[in-house]
Amino acid sequence: MENKPYSRNRWLSALGLGALAAVSLSTATAGTVAPKNPPLEAADWKVNTIAPVTNPIFFEDAIIRSEIRPIFVHHTIDNNFLGGGTAQLYALQLRYAVTDRLALIATQDGYFDVNNDAIANPDGWMDLAAGFKYALIDNPAAQFILTPGLTFHIPTGDRRVFQGRGGGEFNPFVSFQKGFGDLHVSGNLGLRIPVSGNEQNLMAHYSLMVDYYVSRWFIPFVSANFWTNLNDGTNIGLRSNGYDVINFGANNVNGVTQGMVGIGFRSRITSSIDIGAAYEVAAVRPYGLTNNRLTFDMCIRF
Repeated sequence: MENKPYSRNRWLSALGLGALAAVSLSTATAGTVAPKNPPLEAADWKVNTIAPVTNPIFFEDAIIRSEIRPIFVHHTIDNNFLGGGTAQLYALQLRYAVTDRLALIATQDGYFDVNNDAIANPDGWMDLAAGFKYALIDNPAAQFILTPGLTFHIPTGDRRVFQGRGGGEFNPFVSFQKGFGDLHVSGNLGLRIPVSGNEQNLMAHYSLMVDYYVSRWFIPFVSANFWTNLNDGTNIGLRSNGYDVINFGANNVNGVTQGMVGIGFRSRITSSIDIGAAYEVAAVRPYGLTNNRLTFDMCIRF
């Protein structure tokens, strides 16, 4: 097995270099942050909107943006799930707006480090996931946008962290965002469709976030993310699943719904850099892989 500290340091170094390069790019092109309530004729309603922080792999932003997003997630594993423990995810997402309606997106990569004695404390690379999204309805007057999209999880990761299994996983989804002045409501609905239903579970996922633009430094939000298992796999004998991070292919989960609720905030450092933080707790038993978790990210727009 690859040395954990070395792998983690290598990944953190890569993230740091990528973030520094992107910050340099964004600083060169950044202007001043838009005022809280700009004149309607001078600014788009999207200026003060934010991207979701929680469920970052599947809660896709409805708004078309070009960005680099480094992410760190710390999970506390429920004690009833194989004795508990912790897990850390180090990831980097990419989005590129081809037009003002079409974006290419890379929503999953990174390194996953699980500290759980029952499964021998595995660590390894996550599967890659990429696809596109298209703003089908974009109505500035109504402050509303509706964006369907599709990603595919390529089984390139390490099997010891339950990646690289089956023939991959499709994720058709639709996201929306509706503005009410400084209040915004965002949502996402999708279906995780594995190529092999034995090694991975078919799952519906649905998310909701409400945020309020208090100031550029403090944009608080509340969120809820849920996953419903729609079949039984044959991969592992569990009655719970791995939320957004791992699709176990569990054999006793058909009809089981799991979910997390969270709070957090974003701060707008410049017009092209947001930082985000969130705390989530599991809300529906069985809690499974995650009892609670902390998520930190940075949206570097260009």
